[in-house]
Amino acid sequence: MTTDTKGGAVRARARDAALAAVRGLVLAVTALPVAVLCLTLSLVSIALVPIGIGLVTTPWILGGVRGVADTRRRLAAEWGGVPIPAAYRPVPAGANPWTRTFTMLRDRQVRRDLLWLPVDMTAGFVTALLPAVLCLYPFEGFAAAAGLWRVLASGGTYWYGFVPVTDQPSALGAAATAAVLLVAAYHLAPRLLTAHFRLTRNVLGADRGELTERVRVLTETRRDAVDTSAAELRRIERDLHDGAQARLVAMGMDLGTVEMLLDKDPEQARRLLTQARRNSVEALEELRDLVRGIHPPVLAERGLGDAVRALALRLPVPGEVAVELSGRPDAPVESAAYFAVSEVLTNAVKHSGADRLWVDLHHADGMLRITVTDNGRGGAVIGAGSGLAGVERRLGTFDGVLAVSSPAGGPTLVTMELPCALS
Repeated sequence: MTTDTKGGAVRARARDAALAAVRGLVLAVTALPVAVLCLTLSLVSIALVPIGIGLVTTPWILGGVRGVADTRRRLAAEWGGVPIPAAYRPVPAGANPWTRTFTMLRDRQVRRDLLWLPVDMTAGFVTALLPAVLCLYPFEGFAAAAGLWRVLASGGTYWYGFVPVTDQPSALGAAATAAVLLVAAYHLAPRLLTAHFRLTRNVLGADRGELTERVRVLTETRRDAVDTSAAELRRIERDLHDGAQARLVAMGMDLGTVEMLLDKDPEQARRLLTQARRNSVEALEELRDLVRGIHPPVLAERGLGDAVRALALRLPVPGEVAVELSGRPDAPVESAAYFAVSEVLTNAVKHSGADRLWVDLHHADGMLRITVTDNGRGGAVIGAGSGLAGVERRLGTFDGVLAVSSPAGGPTLVTMELPCALS
């Protein structure tokens, strides 16, 4: 290794040590008051749940704690190269305050967030501050070696670490101690910051059991997606074989007969041509319906909002559609959302006895949220073999969730959430 290369490596290592000290100091100074505030607000809000106030405040405060924890996860990955996995349970938008509060309190990841706050106030604060202390403390020893020990020791013996600084030789001893500490800071400061993030991961990170469960759910949804795709391909093949293909074959036979009858029986040939033209129109209409079932043209051309509006216009029940989307989701997500809404609306028309429907689509916090409400008789459940179970499987392919509130007597509120970004 050349001298320039060695010098560059030394400078890079010294820069990493100084950067670790600055980052640790920033974490220690900012994280302590934030952790104290979050923990205090969380405990007070949870204590107020029995009298009802906490039902309103707790979801917001726990959401704030999650934001703080997510920020620390991001810094751990960026500053320390320590990934911290998270496994939060989804909370459907539109759920009542009671459901939202206790869904969050039963979430093991949320409880880990709360447990992490006192750890971050104590051991986390110390481990974050250590790189800064280790890098800055040696300069006090160098100051003693420069003669400032006389001023510092004017009121008595001045101690630098375990070295009593009373004269110039002892000041040189303090400088030697400072040099050893500076070398230690050169080598250990980045590692100490990494140790802080590993401590955070041990308390804040999802355990292996939760990650295993997450993998299991994703495996099941992927299998459902493959099965659904295969079933959809079989349906398309069957529709083509029994519908448009049969009509096109019949039209070909009619045209063959026309060729033979043109000279012998022109009138019969004319009737067959009329029949062939009618078959071609019907085959074309069936092909259009089939294409519309695969991917509706209005969805491809106009987007999800207009496609859902078109769905509502074709329903026999009056409906209102409210759309607040600043862009378009990715095509697979958009298609899944469209067919999920279509299935829910079809179920409402068939089974609810409703005379009015409402659909709301909006995007917030990285989630596409869709609610379908009807004023029917209620009683809808997500069960095996039901249309809603199919909707749940469709959404699960994209890590989405489905929630249904349908008390006896109605109304029925179906909430769907899909994580996505808008173009």
